[in-house]
Amino acid sequence: VERENVQKRTFTRWINLHLGKCKPPLKVKDLFIDIQDGKILMALLEVLSGQKLMHEYKSSTHRIFRLNNIAKALKFLEDSNVKLVSIDAAEIADGNSSLVLGLIWNIILFFQIKELTGNLNRNSSSSSLSSGPSGPESDTSYPSTPSVERNMSVTVKDQRKAIRALLIWVQRKTRKYGVAVQDFTSSWRSGLAFLAIIKAIDCTLVDMKQALEKSARENLEDAFSIAQNKLGVPRLLEPEDIMVESPDEQSIVTYVAQFLEHFPELEGEDFTDPDKELPIESTYVHIKDTPSEKEGKILILSESEENMYTVNHERSHPAPPKVHIHDTPE
Repeated sequence: VERENVQKRTFTRWINLHLGKCKPPLKVKDLFIDIQDGKILMALLEVLSGQKLMHEYKSSTHRIFRLNNIAKALKFLEDSNVKLVSIDAAEIADGNSSLVLGLIWNIILFFQIKELTGNLNRNSSSSSLSSGPSGPESDTSYPSTPSVERNMSVTVKDQRKAIRALLIWVQRKTRKYGVAVQDFTSSWRSGLAFLAIIKAIDCTLVDMKQALEKSARENLEDAFSIAQNKLGVPRLLEPEDIMVESPDEQSIVTYVAQFLEHFPELEGEDFTDPDKELPIESTYVHIKDTPSEKEGKILILSESEENMYTVNHERSHPAPPKVHIHDTPE
């Protein structure tokens, strides 16, 4: 339930960013309710695609007209090569929270993340994106026909490929500041990864040494505030969304992808061959004698430009008495 709430808040903020460009501007208050007549969906797709859709919108309280509006929006997505498996107009008109979030995630992935990371095949069925808000590899029930199974397998691969490309870009931008990003979930809880991306964009905005002395909440608040006030990156997340055991991947991916639009220079190598494993120059730090196994996990940290190793530990516990550094993982 909490993961769904985080996605709802993040996706609503993302949608409102784009609806603000409408004339007159539109705004979503409750995503699951406001999407039910199709207007918000058609307006969003019009802004994202640059194509006219709103002239086909018919305002009515009758279900048949609401279904027709949504069906036109879904047809537009199908024609744009976005394959929506198991999402139909009736479910969206009924405000099915799971499928509404799955639909919005598909739109975000196709119109923002896939566009920004590039290098995906746009000319075949491999451009299709899956539904399923519980994650790219979720095992929701789909019709078990061979063609649908093929579409779904390509869909999962495409999602992971786009996210992998974004992860590689993040790793290249953050590792020089001693921050190792392994995923779009737990790697972001300390706030250091967000700060490292900001520093990579403008090194004057962040002091990583000071950040190591701050709590996760302080770092997250600093990162979101600096990004919005200094870089113009809209604030889609709150510290509470990240300070959980398993932060929501789709929400973090949606937020982080915005930094691509604001990065001054995107090198071509940032997106070369997302399927290729990227060797990370790192040191494996084993923390010994900590109160629990959770705090005793391996931290992967890069060597910074000043030839110093940084170790970030849980502030709720004392610093570890011993730190063993190895050149290669055991």
